[in-house]
Amino acid sequence: MSAADAVVLLHFGFIVFVAAGGLLVLWFPRVAWVHIPATVWGAAVQFGDWVCPLTYLENALRGDASGSRFIETTLMPLIYPDLLQDGLLTPAVRVALGVALLVLNAVIYTIAVLRWRARRR
Repeated sequence: MSAADAVVLLHFGFIVFVAAGGLLVLWFPRVAWVHIPATVWGAAVQFGDWVCPLTYLENALRGDASGSRFIETTLMPLIYPDLLQDGLLTPAVRVALGVALLVLNAVIYTIAVLRWRARRR
Protein backbone atom coordinates (compact mmCIF):
# COMPACT_ATOMS: atom_id res chain seq x y z
CA MET A 1 0.00 0.00 0.00
CA SER A 2 1.34 3.38 -0.95
CA ALA A 3 1.32 6.43 1.29
CA ALA A 4 -1.35 7.94 -0.96
CA ASP A 5 -3.55 4.88 -0.42
CA ALA A 6 -3.11 5.20 3.33
CA VAL A 7 -4.19 8.85 3.20
CA VAL A 8 -7.24 7.90 1.09
CA LEU A 9 -8.18 5.29 3.71
CA LEU A 10 -7.73 7.87 6.46
CA HIS A 11 -9.81 10.38 4.50
CA PHE A 12 -12.59 7.86 3.92
CA GLY A 13 -12.58 6.90 7.60
CA PHE A 14 -12.80 10.55 8.60
CA ILE A 15 -15.76 11.12 6.27
CA VAL A 16 -17.57 8.08 7.70
CA PHE A 17 -16.79 9.26 11.24
CA VAL A 18 -18.15 12.75 10.50
CA ALA A 19 -21.32 11.38 8.90
CA ALA A 20 -22.09 8.51 11.27
CA GLY A 21 -19.81 8.97 14.27
CA GLY A 22 -22.70 10.41 16.25
CA LEU A 23 -23.99 6.85 16.53
CA LEU A 24 -20.91 6.00 18.58
CA VAL A 25 -21.91 8.73 21.01
CA LEU A 26 -25.02 6.73 21.87
CA TRP A 27 -22.77 4.08 23.46
CA PHE A 28 -19.58 6.02 24.14
CA PRO A 29 -20.52 9.58 25.17
CA ARG A 30 -16.93 10.81 25.37
CA VAL A 31 -16.58 10.33 21.61
CA ALA A 32 -18.61 13.55 21.34
CA TRP A 33 -15.52 15.56 22.29
CA VAL A 34 -13.89 14.44 19.05
CA HIS A 35 -16.98 14.00 16.91
CA ILE A 36 -18.50 17.45 17.38
CA PRO A 37 -15.41 19.37 16.14
CA ALA A 38 -15.02 16.88 13.27
CA THR A 39 -18.65 17.43 12.27
CA VAL A 40 -18.27 21.20 12.46
CA TRP A 41 -15.21 20.89 10.20
CA GLY A 42 -17.10 18.64 7.75
CA ALA A 43 -20.00 21.08 7.55
CA ALA A 44 -17.65 24.06 7.22
CA VAL A 45 -15.89 22.38 4.28
CA GLN A 46 -19.27 22.01 2.57
CA PHE A 47 -20.57 25.49 3.42
CA GLY A 48 -17.30 27.19 2.57
CA ASP A 49 -16.79 25.22 -0.66
CA TRP A 50 -13.32 24.37 0.64
CA VAL A 51 -11.03 21.53 -0.30
CA CYS A 52 -10.02 19.29 2.59
CA PRO A 53 -6.27 19.38 3.29
CA LEU A 54 -6.21 15.59 3.02
CA THR A 55 -7.15 15.98 -0.65
CA TYR A 56 -4.06 18.09 -1.28
CA LEU A 57 -1.92 15.53 0.55
CA GLU A 58 -3.43 12.67 -1.48
CA ASN A 59 -2.77 14.53 -4.72
CA ALA A 60 0.83 15.25 -3.76
CA LEU A 61 1.45 11.64 -2.78
CA ARG A 62 -0.43 10.22 -5.76
CA GLY A 63 2.14 11.83 -8.06
CA ASP A 64 4.86 9.75 -6.41
CA ALA A 65 3.20 6.33 -6.45
CA SER A 66 0.49 4.36 -8.19
CA GLY A 67 -2.51 3.44 -6.09
CA SER A 68 -4.03 0.06 -5.47
CA ARG A 69 -6.91 -0.97 -7.73
CA PHE A 70 -9.26 -1.29 -4.72
CA ILE A 71 -8.57 2.25 -3.61
CA GLU A 72 -8.84 3.64 -7.14
CA THR A 73 -12.03 1.79 -8.08
CA THR A 74 -13.89 1.64 -4.77
CA LEU A 75 -12.94 4.38 -2.32
CA MET A 76 -11.96 7.20 -4.65
CA PRO A 77 -15.41 7.32 -6.33
CA LEU A 78 -17.01 7.40 -2.88
CA ILE A 79 -14.88 10.29 -1.69
CA TYR A 80 -14.93 12.12 -5.01
CA PRO A 81 -18.20 11.22 -6.72
CA ASP A 82 -19.03 11.87 -10.35
CA LEU A 83 -20.94 14.90 -9.13
CA LEU A 84 -17.62 16.71 -9.01
CA GLN A 85 -16.72 15.82 -12.57
CA ASP A 86 -20.19 16.51 -13.98
CA GLY A 87 -20.45 19.91 -12.34
CA LEU A 88 -23.49 18.83 -10.33
CA LEU A 89 -21.88 19.53 -6.98
CA THR A 90 -22.95 23.16 -7.02
CA PRO A 91 -22.65 25.49 -4.04
CA ALA A 92 -26.36 24.92 -3.34
CA VAL A 93 -25.88 21.14 -3.31
CA ARG A 94 -22.88 21.50 -1.01
CA VAL A 95 -24.92 23.65 1.39
CA ALA A 96 -27.67 21.02 1.30
CA LEU A 97 -25.10 18.33 2.14
CA GLY A 98 -23.78 20.42 5.02
CA VAL A 99 -27.29 21.01 6.35
CA ALA A 100 -28.12 17.31 6.03
CA LEU A 101 -24.96 16.45 7.96
CA LEU A 102 -25.88 18.83 10.77
CA VAL A 103 -29.53 17.73 10.90
CA LEU A 104 -28.61 14.04 10.96
CA ASN A 105 -26.19 14.58 13.81
CA ALA A 106 -28.60 16.88 15.67
CA VAL A 107 -31.17 14.07 15.63
CA ILE A 108 -28.60 11.55 16.87
CA TYR A 109 -27.37 13.87 19.63
CA THR A 110 -30.97 14.61 20.68
CA ILE A 111 -31.57 10.89 21.06
CA ALA A 112 -28.30 10.56 23.00
CA VAL A 113 -29.23 13.38 25.38
CA LEU A 114 -32.70 11.91 25.95
CA ARG A 115 -31.13 8.53 26.71
CA TRP A 116 -28.63 10.08 29.14
CA ARG A 117 -31.41 11.94 30.94
CA ALA A 118 -33.51 8.81 31.17
CA ARG A 119 -30.61 6.91 32.71
CA ARG A 120 -30.07 9.64 35.30
CA ARG A 121 -33.66 9.33 36.52
